[in-house]
Amino acid sequence: MAIRILHGHSTFSLGGKEARSVRLMNAFGAAAEHTILSGMPDRLGARAAIDRAIKADFPADAPSLTGRPTPARLWRLARYMRRFDLVLTYNWGAFDAVMARRLFGGPPLVHHEDGFNEDEAEQLDRRRNFYRRIGLGAAYRLIVPSERLERIARRAWGRSAVRIPNGIPVARFARPPEEGTVPGLDKQPGEIVIGTVAGLRAVKNLPRLVRAFSAMTNGKARLVIVGEGPESERIAAEARARGVASRVLMPGFLSEPPRWIGHFDIFALSSDSEQFPISLIEAMAAGLPAVATAVGDVPAIVAEDNKPLIVEAADEAAFAAALDSLADQPHLRRAIGAANRAKAAALYDEDEMIAAYARLYGEAIGRPEAFAASS
Repeated sequence: MAIRILHGHSTFSLGGKEARSVRLMNAFGAAAEHTILSGMPDRLGARAAIDRAIKADFPADAPSLTGRPTPARLWRLARYMRRFDLVLTYNWGAFDAVMARRLFGGPPLVHHEDGFNEDEAEQLDRRRNFYRRIGLGAAYRLIVPSERLERIARRAWGRSAVRIPNGIPVARFARPPEEGTVPGLDKQPGEIVIGTVAGLRAVKNLPRLVRAFSAMTNGKARLVIVGEGPESERIAAEARARGVASRVLMPGFLSEPPRWIGHFDIFALSSDSEQFPISLIEAMAAGLPAVATAVGDVPAIVAEDNKPLIVEAADEAAFAAALDSLADQPHLRRAIGAANRAKAAALYDEDEMIAAYARLYGEAIGRPEAFAASS
């Protein structure tokens, strides 16, 4: 009999945590059936990435994950959770389900923390920390992808965490990109494509990337921003204000990164806050050098040769200079990209990640091998 899993997501747009969650659903196959709740019910972009053979439900009549955490509301949420064998919750936007489990009991619950939005990018909220400390006592395990989050959990939330680094199917990224997979991109001879992949949210600070791009001295560069989100117009406005709108392409959300990320020559990440960004690992697996802000575990993720290109978030001049240095030196791009690919293959392949999640979820329901055959 398939294991019934309830997923409580802050949002189910296709970002890093959603991509990982979907990959695990697909890997577990017929061993599990999934019900997905989103704290933002209109953000369900990751739904399309779920394999058609997987049984996944998005009920419209389930209790909301958001609202005032009154006892009555949390009780309704806890009662709903009792329909399932395992509850998986993700980030602050779904934390009321953790508190419902704390107050009213229910099936085993595993909570995942992958990072913070702009409201906690610089400093954690004290009231949320207090709420987390209370609620996390009810979680079977807390899972984080980064060393930084592991330290935060221990120090701020009083809870030890299991660290499982994000992984990807590294081998799939070694193939050449397919033509026509980035709408609007018609790469010209000598053109350098700088690309990024992100949810277009304030915490990703993509206007910073646009400003750094506009400050480059290399006039043959082009910027491609893949993703969707509420900051789209703000990013486009920054490009217009900087006079580079004609060289900035925003094709929206694109599925299956192995098919197109290789069109980039340089990967860029301009976030105010990250932990263990999957998009960076994907770029490394595709053999790209990366210019990125020194946030979360980013400095430790990239290969040693790439570390001089990791800059402080506030230093936009250094960001632009790093982009220029790569744009002007194809041999350097190739060398750093090869080092990144080697590190991704050695440390970040998804097989180990899937096996770790399968063991932990199985242990949570008292069936350690429940997902092993599928994973």
